Amino acid sequence: MFDLTGRVAILTGGAGLLGRQYTRTLLAAGAKVVVADVHADQAESAAREAVAEVGGEAIGWGVDVRKKPEVERMIAAAVQRFARIDVLINNAAIDPKFDAGLAAQHSNSFEDYPLELWQQSLDVNLTGAFLCSQSAGKVMVTQKRGVIVNVSSTYGLVGPDQRLYQRSGEKEQTLFKPAAYSVTKAGIAHLTRYLAAYWGAQGIRVNTLTPGGVFNSQEDEFVEKYSARTPLGRMAKTNEMNGAMLFLASDASAYMTGANLVVDGGWTAW
Repeated sequence: MFDLTGRVAILTGGAGLLGRQYTRTLLAAGAKVVVADVHADQAESAAREAVAEVGGEAIGWGVDVRKKPEVERMIAAAVQRFARIDVLINNAAIDPKFDAGLAAQHSNSFEDYPLELWQQSLDVNLTGAFLCSQSAGKVMVTQKRGVIVNVSSTYGLVGPDQRLYQRSGEKEQTLFKPAAYSVTKAGIAHLTRYLAAYWGAQGIRVNTLTPGGVFNSQEDEFVEKYSARTPLGRMAKTNEMNGAMLFLASDASAYMTGANLVVDGGWTAW
């Protein structure tokens, strides 16, 4: 049921922390993978590294998912090379963390959050998934078969606990999880429901994967606070979304569409 031999998967955000994990999982299951990322060089290196480790066939592809012509070129190139598209994983997203280039988004309260950052998240997180689904969906409709997995977040289900981002000793909180992230991730989950209902008769299944927080060398104080909010008492390891992703991409979930598979260590259970 979990075998993807002979199937072709396109993975956006493929050079990211979880994207690299998903690539290895898809390859190990037998799929041929297009590892897509806005950074072409990183997409290509991620594909090479995954093939060297797992085997199989993967190619890197640079794409800005906000731009329809680039998305259409990616889909056309995948069809030209592999003759089909069986799986699309909409994983590309702006997820502000405390790393270079995105830290400024955490330094804005809702009252002062810049419109350009709000729009940037809408364009990448939501419009990107729309454009990729639209373009890949045309191919899947002609095949009468296909699977789309949209990656959301627990913050698309519940509001962020902003206390997690307040550092000890701060009189006034200076770091926040931006509203744009939560809103776009909630939108992703409803895009799933729309497409599942729209394409069900065409043999195309669409589901959401909702990961909880994944450990990525965050500050100790944040990790401790986050872990205390989770029934399992810890953040996820980087490989702990792989099984759920494979389940949704494969025939193991053949009678499942429009659903949201939450893998959050129980975060949303209380």
